[in-house]
Amino acid sequence: MKKHLNLIISGKVQHIGFRFMAMQAAYKYGVFGFARNKSNGTIYIEVEGEDENMNNFLDWCKVGPVGASIKEIEMEEGEMKDFTAFDVKH
Repeated sequence: MKKHLNLIISGKVQHIGFRFMAMQAAYKYGVFGFARNKSNGTIYIEVEGEDENMNNFLDWCKVGPVGASIKEIEMEEGEMKDFTAFDVKH
């Protein structure tokens, strides 16, 4: 079953390539959406996909790329937007 999640990831997540590595992880796990830095130092991600693929992507987000230190991931389900790619937004 497909679902849509809105994530806010806090910790040491900016200026380390997190968004671009999230894009690579998204393509690896077959999920779609976007990642964007927020002015408060967090990263906001909207992501959609099948349950198992989403779980794999979430597991990646809990660790992040080299240099990341994840403090917290806030998660809420949202409405499907039928993304067809994963984009890095500014």
